[in-house]
Amino acid sequence: MNMHARIGQTVSVNGRDYAWPKAPTVVVCIDGSEPGYIEQAIEAGLAPHFDRLMRTGANVLAKSVIPSFTNPNNISIITGRPPAVHGIAGNYFYDRQAGEEVMMNDARFMRAPTIMQAFHDAGATVAVVTAKDKLRTLLGNGLDMSTGRAVAFSSEKADQATVAENGLGDVLNFVGMKLPSVYSADLSEFVFAAGVKLLRERRPDLMYLSTTDYVQHKAAPGSQVANRFYTMLDRYVGELDAAGCNLVLTADHGMNDKHLADGEPDVIFLQELLDAELGAGTARVILPITDPYVVHHGALGSFATVYLPVARVAEVVSRLAAVEGIDVAIPAEEACRRFDLPADRIGDVVVISSRHKVLGTARAKHDLSGLTEPLRSHGGLTEQVVPMIANRRVTLRDGHDLRNYDVFDVALNLVA
Repeated sequence: MNMHARIGQTVSVNGRDYAWPKAPTVVVCIDGSEPGYIEQAIEAGLAPHFDRLMRTGANVLAKSVIPSFTNPNNISIITGRPPAVHGIAGNYFYDRQAGEEVMMNDARFMRAPTIMQAFHDAGATVAVVTAKDKLRTLLGNGLDMSTGRAVAFSSEKADQATVAENGLGDVLNFVGMKLPSVYSADLSEFVFAAGVKLLRERRPDLMYLSTTDYVQHKAAPGSQVANRFYTMLDRYVGELDAAGCNLVLTADHGMNDKHLADGEPDVIFLQELLDAELGAGTARVILPITDPYVVHHGALGSFATVYLPVARVAEVVSRLAAVEGIDVAIPAEEACRRFDLPADRIGDVVVISSRHKVLGTARAKHDLSGLTEPLRSHGGLTEQVVPMIANRRVTLRDGHDLRNYDVFDVALNLVA
């Protein structure tokens, strides 16, 4: 049955209903794209396609989930639900039962199916392209490549893609680009180039593109580096729009300067602080931003969790709340209610720093040699506001607090 024969059908997943695409539908997550990047590029005359979309389509603000990190937000976007439902509360957590610190980049940690899987199971053709391979297995979870109706690959490992595992082989030749460096703007350009090629040649019913925030970690809105990057994005946005899709773009989180006047990172080292207060080894600080790609942020972000003996929770909350630069220090139960987090993956205390500060463990545990520019990072409440831009008019629901994980609802249900 073709796409048009299914118009009027809905697909239900994770308690939400989505209309069958009336046209090929593309959802984009521009990693780390805080409000201002696109506007500054437009002001400089470098982003005419974004300018047109934001004037004639839709241009609104939404909120990301907390922690405002890449994995929790991408998985929220792809499932349409917050971390309390899908289970991915960061890149990293402490597994109490196993007694070890664990990376959450494996699909076995997911507790909810994706929107892409639900549409694929209903007969749609779907495509997922992401910059880093850490997300590919999560975003492509549940897709059956043997059907010929699914594609899921990363820029990072595009040279290793196969039909059996990714739904498409010889990806470099298909896209027409060389394998990009993982620490480059080219990694994101590859995502967009692949998206344009897939849209033109395969016309998937539903496609999700997710970039990397390498540039945003290094360059502020309006800078030459940032404007060059958004000029490139603008070209591909124009090509996607011209190919006749419904296109909606959002971001997983914003970004802020996190450094002192001399350019050094402005860090609160929580493990050192708590070791001095409670005794070494009493507390365990986990930084959920930690992943295999720490060159551009040094594993320093604005969100941390602390694992403690239960009897010390109130004491630690009180102590941390009094530290300058810490905006939030609350028990896990309160954090779960406030931020829709999974209780078994966030420790006993949640800590969030202020706009220009980051949280670390101990000085000796952070390799900052890769920071070639003053630190910019994310994770807190001050990086929660993100753009949502569509190439069509959108009728938003009255009284609804728009979240970035509503983007598939917007693209499939609310676009004119």
